[in-house]
Amino acid sequence: MVNKMMEVLLDWNLDSKLSTITVDNCSVNDGVVQSLVRKLKSDELLLRGEFLHMRCCAHILNLIVKDGLDIIGDGLERIRNSCVFWTSTPKKIEMFEAEAQLSHINSTKKLCYDVKTRWNSTFLMLETALIYKGVFHRLQFRDPQYKTVPTDLDWENAKLVNEKLKIFFTITELFSGTKYTTANHYFPKICEIRLYLMEWILDSNPKFSEMATKMMKKFKKYWSVIHGIMGVATILDPRCKKDLIDYYYLKIYGKDYFEEEVDKIVVLFRRLFREYASRGSNDHSEQSAIEDSMRKSDLPKDFLLSRRKKQKVEDELNLYINGDLVADSENFNVLSWWMTNGHKYPTLQKIAQDVFSIPVSTVASESAFSMGGRIISPLRNRLHPKLVEALACGQNWLRAQYQGLNLILNLVVLVFCFL
Repeated sequence: MVNKMMEVLLDWNLDSKLSTITVDNCSVNDGVVQSLVRKLKSDELLLRGEFLHMRCCAHILNLIVKDGLDIIGDGLERIRNSCVFWTSTPKKIEMFEAEAQLSHINSTKKLCYDVKTRWNSTFLMLETALIYKGVFHRLQFRDPQYKTVPTDLDWENAKLVNEKLKIFFTITELFSGTKYTTANHYFPKICEIRLYLMEWILDSNPKFSEMATKMMKKFKKYWSVIHGIMGVATILDPRCKKDLIDYYYLKIYGKDYFEEEVDKIVVLFRRLFREYASRGSNDHSEQSAIEDSMRKSDLPKDFLLSRRKKQKVEDELNLYINGDLVADSENFNVLSWWMTNGHKYPTLQKIAQDVFSIPVSTVASESAFSMGGRIISPLRNRLHPKLVEALACGQNWLRAQYQGLNLILNLVVLVFCFL
């Protein structure tokens, strides 16, 4: 796999332009990326490959959520079996709907059952089943074959878990789709997840406290890798800069430690800035102006030139960092802002070009919630691989066309922003 990736990178002359690779969080991918790093020239990688390996946000959230669902184990199975039982035949569906009307339930949601490898379907199944929990209780007296009636504790646990998983459901939808949002949107969402987990760990229910502790363990492993580059993306958002990091880190780390953690992000940002600045060069007219101004000085030319460049770079960084925050608005577009203001911050504009293009998720919306990967239906698992590929691509293109116009407009903005 590594050799094939290198072949493609070399064919397209991308080996010296690679900033990050976003992959699922599994040991096989870890080995692939490490092997790839050894084959690439480290001095051509961003911070010598420090951020080459990016973990997929959606995949990490799936692993975390799995622990959340495991906590209601047998109860979840009883609710699942109940949903399957009352949707198994038209007669049972009719009987269930009639009982719902007698119970004066106004919801029009249809009862559904889930696919175990897709946790969003489990979330939606529980969300609907909770509406009809009284109906399930009444129906146990109507049909003697109905043996898997959920207990009151099952419903209580299902309600609590579903409430807690709703934040993951919403954020996973953000992390995936045919039109991906820019990297600056992810940092606050990831911080919110951490704050929720911190709150859940203190839950008076020991079962849910244990659940949150397990989820936090997996979350921290991901956090240690991703929060740095996401923090950089936040600083590059002129509406937030360092202020949003201060806001969340004060809540996460407390007043005694948050400044130390914020400084780590700022140091990383400055390291990144210096590396990009060292790769840049002055145009001929600016170079001539600098040399003219140094002719009257007795100091070494190289020293003066280096000092002048360093001062110019620092001025750009300080001008941006210390400048006022841009007012937020519903239609604010961070790419458009950098296109308009890039002439004031040429080095930062180059960083924004690379950071905002980082894909934080590897999956599209239809597979973002799957813990088992993209699944081919039993009716299609005997098709020729070429035909399966054609179907997959065709499905992707058809779904994307509805967002095509907006996607094209954003691409145009991105291209012009960094020309």
